Amino acid sequence: VQLQASGGGLVQPGGSLRLSCAASESIFSFIIMGWYRQAPGKLRDLVAVITNGETTTYADSVKGRFTISRDNAKNTVYLQMHDLKPEDTAVYYCNAHRSGHNYWGQGTQVTVSS
Repeated sequence: VQLQASGGGLVQPGGSLRLSCAASESIFSFIIMGWYRQAPGKLRDLVAVITNGETTTYADSVKGRFTISRDNAKNTVYLQMHDLKPEDTAVYYCNAHRSGHNYWGQGTQVTVSS
């Protein structure tokens, strides 16, 4: 399984971005898909996950600002980010989980700076 993340970039504080994670095969079988992020010198942290039943979980720091969604027909998971803050700056990684296996995308850089 290959996960291709895209949509990162440079944005000013208060701005918005939408990340996409396109899978090389059907995502219907993935129990959980989500986004994690890693800032320089820090561990990789959960941002948001969504189950195949559309249940979502968010990190406290992004609740109310980020929305995760999945489109099974397009084999894609999205992360809509609003009101971005400098502390959101990180490399964002897509993750997919099924049958005890974890799959990771290559990461996309998000930089929030004026």
